[in-house]
Amino acid sequence: MREYINRKDSQKKAYFNDRFKTPKKLERFDVNSDEIFKKDFEALSAKFQINDAYIEAGQMVVWIEPKDNIKVLKFLKSHLFYNNLSEMSAVDFLAKRGEFEIFYQMLSMKKRKRARVKFSIKENEEIKSAVDIYKSADWAEREMYDMFGIIIAKHPYMKRILMPDDWSGYPLRKSYPLHGDENAQWYEIDHIYGKEYRELIGPEIRDSAMIEKENTRGYARIGREVHFGEPYSEEPSKIGEYQEDGGVIFVKKMKKSSSVTLKKRH
Repeated sequence: MREYINRKDSQKKAYFNDRFKTPKKLERFDVNSDEIFKKDFEALSAKFQINDAYIEAGQMVVWIEPKDNIKVLKFLKSHLFYNNLSEMSAVDFLAKRGEFEIFYQMLSMKKRKRARVKFSIKENEEIKSAVDIYKSADWAEREMYDMFGIIIAKHPYMKRILMPDDWSGYPLRKSYPLHGDENAQWYEIDHIYGKEYRELIGPEIRDSAMIEKENTRGYARIGREVHFGEPYSEEPSKIGEYQEDGGVIFVKKMKKSSSVTLKKRH
């Protein structure tokens, strides 16, 4: 378990350098360039405050006020025939802007068009539940609460859906450590055996890069190969052939004694 480091400034650091290609941003087009989206945008802007609108990746994107989320979704479904909420979630921009970005991914099967509704909220700001409009919002909203800590007002069953009810922290926040925090390393020990066994068992190793050379069930030996589950020893490996007994038709059996280590690529 790595020592916890506060990563609140993680979004301010550079994620790319000269070794990696920085992907280009998707091109945006005027919402009026598509006849169907033009009519949809005009209908929406006549009733609600639209802060921005454009076409990106073939779909209309509209930015609205958080307080209008339910009214906009109802209008999209009942008047503009976006009858499918295929996805909804959040993006953590707390370190960069002090906000979460919420989005609803909509599909109109009648028009064969997709639209995305977006808005931003502060860290402790609630949003209204869309379950009464789209049943598919049920588990998606619970996941938003579970992973980001976003409270969904008037949700019929607002509790965690992936993590245990008493889990500490929200794993999809960018400030959350990749291998869990201090609470994570003791969670299973405390709940399966009890806190009194902490000293006897020790903290859970949550580092995926951790390798135990004596564990021949989880790993081949470092620097040499051993049979699965072979008792640990410091003796050299006895494996000399790299194919199962009986072989494979038309495939020559590879022997360690005939292998060659190339000093240079051809």
